[in-house]
Amino acid sequence: MRAMRVGFFVTCLVDLMRPRIGFAALRLLKTAGYDVIVPDTQTCCGQPGYNSGARNSAKALALKVLHEFAACDYLVAPSGSCAGMIREHYPRLFKDEPQQLEKISELSRRTYELTSFLVDVANLQEIPGTFRGRITYHDSCSGLRELGVKNQPRQLLAKMPGLQLTEMQGCETCCGFGGTFSVKMGDISTRMADNKCNAIEASGANAVVLGDLGCMLNIEGRLRRRGDRKTQVLHVAEILAAEKGS
Repeated sequence: MRAMRVGFFVTCLVDLMRPRIGFAALRLLKTAGYDVIVPDTQTCCGQPGYNSGARNSAKALALKVLHEFAACDYLVAPSGSCAGMIREHYPRLFKDEPQQLEKISELSRRTYELTSFLVDVANLQEIPGTFRGRITYHDSCSGLRELGVKNQPRQLLAKMPGLQLTEMQGCETCCGFGGTFSVKMGDISTRMADNKCNAIEASGANAVVLGDLGCMLNIEGRLRRRGDRKTQVLHVAEILAAEKGS
């Protein structure tokens, strides 16, 4: 009996800005016993164009993703934002094209955010990474509101004996990133990021952990501009897969 094949969608930001998140996610998927396929032709899921009204461009990228991951049993992304685009918005792009809609919908149904896949599908019990210290968790908007990712990362983190999770006030409140929102509404975005940084600092945690690199970059950038050089900003895959300390 062959091992199930998981297609890994790296995401643009992980590929360009913090590839170690991708390697950490790969370690977790392999620990769970899956054959992992990473097409070297993959690029963007199409979300920036979709959100900006460039629907034809988004559709072209959606069909590219469909072709690249056609042979996989599952498609997993270390991002609720990208997984949400594929799972929730791809079918809307092709709602008036029934021939393509069937294939796109099938891809969407087998697409998961990383921690959701590890808990809800893989039932991962052994966590390969180690971490000692106090963390707080930020629930990124797309993963939480589009995919219902809430308890899954916390269930995985709870399996790490050296880790203490302290919930911040407003852990589900947006950090102000929102893709193009942070560019178009800079003043509002900055205030939202400040509110998030205040909550992180009030928690007393050594690190803030989350599941979307866009939010990570937004929060980390604001923390550093405020003079906070100590608080780590980490993707949940980095915590679960790598050896890091407080």
